[in-house]
Amino acid sequence: MNNKENNFKEKFRQALTSTAKVISDDYKIEIKNNIKNLSSKNIDFFEIDNLSSKTDFINLRATTDSAALKKKFSNNEIYRKNLPSNISLRSLYNVAEKTRYEVLGGKMLKGIEKNLSENYHHKISLKRKDQLKSKNDVSVTEAFELYMLKNFQKIKLNTLASKILNFWEKDFNKSISKHIEYLKKNLENQQKYSLKFSEIIQEMDFFDTEEKENKENEENQENKQDKQENNNDENNSEGEQKKDKEQEFSTGLDGDYNLDEYKLDEQLVDTDSSKESDEKVIQKKEEYNIDRDYKIFTTKFDEVAKAEILETKEEIGKLRNNLDQQLTSFQDIITKLANKLQRQLLAKQNRSWEFDLEEGLLDSSKLTRIIIDPYNSLSFKKEKDLDFKDTVVTLLIDNSGSMRGRPITIAALCADILSRTLERCSVKVEILGFTTKNWKGGKSREEWNKNNKPKNPGRLNDLRHIVYKSADTQWRQSKKNLGLMLKEGLLKENIDGEAIMWAYNRIKKREEERKILMIISDGAPVDDSTLSVNSGDFLEKHLKKTVKFIENKKDVEILAIGIGHDVSRYYNKAIKITDVHELGCRICQHDTFQSS
Repeated sequence: MNNKENNFKEKFRQALTSTAKVISDDYKIEIKNNIKNLSSKNIDFFEIDNLSSKTDFINLRATTDSAALKKKFSNNEIYRKNLPSNISLRSLYNVAEKTRYEVLGGKMLKGIEKNLSENYHHKISLKRKDQLKSKNDVSVTEAFELYMLKNFQKIKLNTLASKILNFWEKDFNKSISKHIEYLKKNLENQQKYSLKFSEIIQEMDFFDTEEKENKENEENQENKQDKQENNNDENNSEGEQKKDKEQEFSTGLDGDYNLDEYKLDEQLVDTDSSKESDEKVIQKKEEYNIDRDYKIFTTKFDEVAKAEILETKEEIGKLRNNLDQQLTSFQDIITKLANKLQRQLLAKQNRSWEFDLEEGLLDSSKLTRIIIDPYNSLSFKKEKDLDFKDTVVTLLIDNSGSMRGRPITIAALCADILSRTLERCSVKVEILGFTTKNWKGGKSREEWNKNNKPKNPGRLNDLRHIVYKSADTQWRQSKKNLGLMLKEGLLKENIDGEAIMWAYNRIKKREEERKILMIISDGAPVDDSTLSVNSGDFLEKHLKKTVKFIENKKDVEILAIGIGHDVSRYYNKAIKITDVHELGCRICQHDTFQSS
C-alpha cells in the first residue's frame, strides 16, 4: 500500500512539475516529494507531503499555480522597490501583489482561474468565527484579502466572509475604490500597479493606533527591565498580546503568503526580468543615439496592453466571427503558402546532395561515365542535411485610423494567415499592434497645456502598444484576439518609430538564431497633436532613422508590407500588396524567406 501511495505521489509530483514549468516558462523547476529540507537552495516552490483528501489536491494545485505565476509575473526588484517602509502595511502590500499575478494567470488560462477559485472557496468555507461584534474582532489583513478577492478575482463570498468584510469594506472603498479601474488596467505593469498600491496603503491610517500601542508597550518594557523578576507574568502577557497582533497582520486566507515567502525570491525570480531595467536603459540610450532631436514630452500615460483586456470576451468573439467569415475564401492560400514556405524558409527540408561518392544512391547523371569506365566507383550520391536556423517572426501592425475599412481587414487577414502558416512550419510568431489611446493628444496634451505649452515638446500623445499574440503562444489560443483589429474605435494615430523600436527590443531578447521583424502599414506616421507643435517631418525623420539603425545592426531582419501604398522610401526591404491573394506570391518571392 505504501509503494502504491508513493507511486501515486510521484505521478502527481510530475504532473505538478510539468504544470509549473509551462505556466512559469521555467523548465528547470523541480517540486520535491518531502518536506525535510526547506532551507535547501534547490527548492523552487513547495514540497508534496500529505495527500489524504480532495481538499489537499485542490490546495496543492492552487499553490502550484500561484507559485508559478509569481515566478512568471512578479519581478522581485520592483516588489522591493515599492515595498512600504511600515512593516505592518507590508502584509496588505503582499496581498495586493499576489492578487495581481493570480488575476493575470486566470486571464491566461481558465484552468488556473478554476483551481484558484476552488481553493479560495474552500478556505472561506472553513472560517468559523461565532463572535464578530466589531472591527477589533477581525484582522485587517484577513478583511483586505476578502476585499481583493471580491473586487479583483470576482470570488463570491459566503455569509460569514461577507460579515468579516463588512467591518472594513467602507474604509477600503474610501481609499481604493476610486483607483480600482486604474489598478485593473495596469495589472500587467507591475511598476505602476505596485507603486499605486503602495501609495494607497501608506495613506491608510488603519495601523496608526496599533503602532502607538506597540511603542508604548516597548517603552513600558524598557522601564520595567529592572523589575523583571516581579513582573514576569505581566511581561509574558504583553509578549503574547504582541504575538497575537503580529499574527493578525500575517494571518489570512493563504497562510503561507507572508514576508518570509519573499526570502525565496532569489530562486524564484526570472533572470530575464532582473535584466529588464538594464535593457530599458540601453534601449533609451540607443533611441537617443538614433535621433537626438527626437523628444517625448511625457511617457507616463503610455501603455502596453494585451488585446484580451481591451474589450469584453463577447465583443472579441463577435469580431473574430466576422474575421472568420472573410477567411473562408482564403483556405487554399494558407495551404499553398505553407507548402511554399516549408520549402523556402525551413532550410533543413531542402534537399542537398553530396556527389562522386563510392557508395550511396546511383547518380543517373553519371551513367555515361559508368559505360565509358565501368571500374569508376565514384558514381554515387547521398542526401545530406543542412543546418537549420531556429527562426522567430514578429508581425507589427499599424492600428491607425487611416487603416480603417479594407486596409485593416487585409492586415488582420494577413496576420492570421501568416501566423497559421509559419506555425505549421515550426516558426514562432509574435503579433503586435500600435496606435494611440486618444485622438488629439489625450492626457499628454492636457498636461502640456497645463505647463504653459512649451515650444517643440516632441511626441505629444499617449501611446498604446498592443500584444495580440506572444511568440510562445499558439495561434489557436490567441486567434480571437486578432479580431480586435476590426474594431474601429481602437484605430487612432500611428507613431511608427517608437513602435518599431518597441517591437525590435522585444524580438532581440529571443533566443532564436534568426529574427525577422515585419511591419504591416499603409504609409507615413501621423499624429495630429505631435505634428501641430513640431516640424512637419518630425515623426517621419524618426521612423527613417529607427529603421536605418535596425538595418545597420543586422541582428534583426526588417521587412515591410505596404497595404495599398509603397513604403520602400522608409524600408530597404519592402513589398506592396493590394489584396490578400497577393500575399503568398509576394512573400515567397522575397529574399527574406529564401533558404539561408
